[in-house]
Amino acid sequence: MIIIGEKINGSIPSMKKAIQERNEEHIRECARKQAAAGADYIDVCASVAEDVEAKTLNWLIDLVQAETDTPICLDSPSPDSIIAALPRCRRPGLVNSVSMEGRKIEKIFPVIAGTRWNCVALLCDDGGIPFTSEKRLAVFRQIMQKAEACKITPDRLFIDPLVETLSGRETTLAVFTECAREIRAAYPDIHITSGLSNISFGLPARKLINQAFLVLALNAGMDSAIIDPTNRDALGLARAAEALLEKDEYCLEYIQAVRSGLIGPLAV
Repeated sequence: MIIIGEKINGSIPSMKKAIQERNEEHIRECARKQAAAGADYIDVCASVAEDVEAKTLNWLIDLVQAETDTPICLDSPSPDSIIAALPRCRRPGLVNSVSMEGRKIEKIFPVIAGTRWNCVALLCDDGGIPFTSEKRLAVFRQIMQKAEACKITPDRLFIDPLVETLSGRETTLAVFTECAREIRAAYPDIHITSGLSNISFGLPARKLINQAFLVLALNAGMDSAIIDPTNRDALGLARAAEALLEKDEYCLEYIQAVRSGLIGPLAV
């Protein structure tokens, strides 16, 4: 599973406070811990006003890159902020994100087309998140047409079918997994990703819902997640599920994760 470390995000109260107070050591430590835990990308999301967002993103990127060579997942709802911050990154990473909302794709795809940057694409449009898998897949097809026009190959895309709150829409898992299976069947080399926390919002013992969703989504074809890489329980479940789903040849990644101490008995 491709792990996108989620912790450097200004929507998290402790990180919001660190960004407001310019607490560099807190941010650097967060980057160190996520890299040491095996994150493939480190998400950097300022969650500040757009007029200061690019400057804040540059500051955060510098702090992360001072601690690790792990590629940056550059996270903002503003395509302009993303484009402004791209040159600050020392190596290509992951843009988070585009969708069929507004002109995000028209702005970002041409900029990353001739590069090695990958991109998260959300299955929503100007109408919001479609309720049905059929409508989300229609958005997916539009995204793929845009990608093909810019010569962005499927293996550079991380498709997020999106999850809604389970307590508000009980079909959210079914819609997500239907989309994931259809996308995986049509494009074997594409990546499918998701955050874990939205689905459990408002429910007690949220981590149980999050972890159950993780395993079921992996079974449907998801191969990436925006997650806390230091969460041994969730990562242990993910590695075990991949082994059981024949996505880990001879269980080598599972064994390595246990031997390196990233998952294992302490998680029980």
